[in-house]
Amino acid sequence: MPLSLDSTLAEALGATVAKSLTRAFGMETVGDLLSHYPRRYADPAELTPIRELPVGENVTIVAEVLTSSARAMRNRRGAMVEVIIGDGIGKMSLTFFAKSLDQAKWRADQLAVGRRGIFSGKVGEFNGVTQFSHPEYELFDDEDEARRRADARATVPIPIYPATASLASMQIARLIGRVLDDLGTLPEPLPDDVRRREELLTAHQALEQIHRPKTRTDIDPAVRTLRMHEALTLQTALLQQRDAVRALSATARPAHPGGLLERFDAALPYTLTDDQHTVGAQIAKDLVGAWPMNRLVQGEVGSGKTLVALRAMLQVAESGGQAALIAPTEVLAGQHLRSIAKMLGPELSPLVMPTLLTGQMPAADRRKAALRVASGQALIVVGTHALLGEKTTFADLGLVVVDEQHRFGVEQREALRAKGSSPHALVLTATPIPRTVAMTVFGDLDTSVIRTMPAGRAGIQSFVAPLAEHPGWWQRVWQRASEEIAQGRQVFAVCAAIDTTKKTGEAGALPAQEGANGPRWGVVQLDEALSTHPTLGGLRRAVLHGKMPSDEKDAVMQAFARGEIDLLLATTVIEVGVDVPNASTMIVLDADRFGVSQLHQLRGRVGRGGVPGLCLLVTEAEEGSVARERVDAVAATLDGFQLAEVDLELRGEGDVLGSVQAGVRSSLRLLRVVKDSRLIVRARELAEVILSSDPALAAHPGLREAIERRVSDEDRAALAKN
Repeated sequence: MPLSLDSTLAEALGATVAKSLTRAFGMETVGDLLSHYPRRYADPAELTPIRELPVGENVTIVAEVLTSSARAMRNRRGAMVEVIIGDGIGKMSLTFFAKSLDQAKWRADQLAVGRRGIFSGKVGEFNGVTQFSHPEYELFDDEDEARRRADARATVPIPIYPATASLASMQIARLIGRVLDDLGTLPEPLPDDVRRREELLTAHQALEQIHRPKTRTDIDPAVRTLRMHEALTLQTALLQQRDAVRALSATARPAHPGGLLERFDAALPYTLTDDQHTVGAQIAKDLVGAWPMNRLVQGEVGSGKTLVALRAMLQVAESGGQAALIAPTEVLAGQHLRSIAKMLGPELSPLVMPTLLTGQMPAADRRKAALRVASGQALIVVGTHALLGEKTTFADLGLVVVDEQHRFGVEQREALRAKGSSPHALVLTATPIPRTVAMTVFGDLDTSVIRTMPAGRAGIQSFVAPLAEHPGWWQRVWQRASEEIAQGRQVFAVCAAIDTTKKTGEAGALPAQEGANGPRWGVVQLDEALSTHPTLGGLRRAVLHGKMPSDEKDAVMQAFARGEIDLLLATTVIEVGVDVPNASTMIVLDADRFGVSQLHQLRGRVGRGGVPGLCLLVTEAEEGSVARERVDAVAATLDGFQLAEVDLELRGEGDVLGSVQAGVRSSLRLLRVVKDSRLIVRARELAEVILSSDPALAAHPGLREAIERRVSDEDRAALAKN
């Protein structure tokens, strides 16, 4: 009986092989195996002569067995097989270890002198002799086959698969070949007219050509077809989810004349920017719509997203509905609460009772806060993961606001949304997202952008302090900090680690580069170094990092906000949301350890008031390195959207998408959001056309099956949680 994509691997290849594939790659079905695509193809020229094999590289060669022997190990249990192979030009050794001498003899008999085959493995060296240890191999049955296979290898690309120690690339290629030989007719995800118009292959042709190309020219059409399959499947699933949300009924939350929102706007000491007006109008319309709002708001650092969110909260509060804002850190949650209370002022605050609820609050305070939330007395609730706990209940949760979307997994967001009856959702991010990334990650959300900055900002100047070229600039950095403090201003100094002697860092810092030992500076080491500085040593200095107790972190941050601390030495715990208008200078040490967007976020902590901002990016990265490119890119522009594109180019979408976006969207297989931007846009258009006339995909069974196969129940739940 022919195999289908839904056939189990046990059915196709046997229980033992199926278990190996499941253990190595999490595969369960034939479709899973066939979507394990080659990561590259070896050119025939890569069948390098033995004497030219590069040590440390994975290679494939055709060779003949010259000698083969088995013997028991001298100093430990087991046996080993030693084989010498040659290609007529050079020789190398193969070494295999076995549990018993009988097993070793079986291997030696199989690799008998004169047998020819294909050998694949990682090139090593022992006592000056080139060797493979436990290589993969496939022996030819006779000389005619050997000649045919060797000749074929001269023209046929060799697929190289992501592999493990127990499952080598050659093994995977053989297993895929067995499955392809037994594969039946495949459903077509693409409508026939679309496939012909876009000049794409059938599903069967695409899989055959990507796994068993006869020439290099077979590969590109196969990849292009399968990328369109992936893009169309993903975009259709996202649009289905958007439509599913729109099928829900929502409680309308209108603003009323003379209500909370109107009173708030009248008391504002400044006018909203054009973008704040526009986005605010979009949100206000969503809140009275027939279905729950599901909107993503992107805004530059300091562009006033919190103000936009607060206006939405007040509109919901007018009908007695509650709004919950979830922030990624205790520091940021506390900052948000203080900022909201300050914006509301003494007249409106008592009417909505903004309440903080975090896990590290004293038990008595937490119980009081939880009671205000459960009774509906608190109409605005700000918190961290504590809002997700089973004991936290709401009287009428009407709006969920998620700050810094990328910090939360979908399960956490769903746990909060489930506490209400189809509440509206507003997602905020200060990390601008390139269009195709937003379309791929947040394709089920409506998107708004705040680009204009509020008036009165003094701006920020950014400079790189490249210590590799100018080691003397280290002293100038701290002299500059002293000058700012002497003018009554405050300074941040950020490190990628807490204590470099203990290798303790915080989320966000990049791993050590090849050959490096990690960040040079931790806040502990910097504090010690500055304690003896002739100017800074005697100033008011404090340390802040994520491992400190919550009340201690909050106390330090509030003291800094009140101007009682001159120099704050911190980790990235201050990356987002911290608002101290008097802070003029941001010094980032080991700046090459941070991503582009993170450096942009850190820089956004200064220049927020009438005081000009200064950002000094201190790095020892060599000029021309990728790490240095990141730092230079940030110094070159304040445009976060431009930096998002740079970040994407430098890091690739794998890092940009991030593992917290659980489910289908963080496991792109062939699709690349930069390279395939046009294809993604085209797939979105096709998905909209298809769903407009066939929302249940009754006339598109191939696409429906592709979605069911690619977007599992678990992934659908993940999509629904956005």
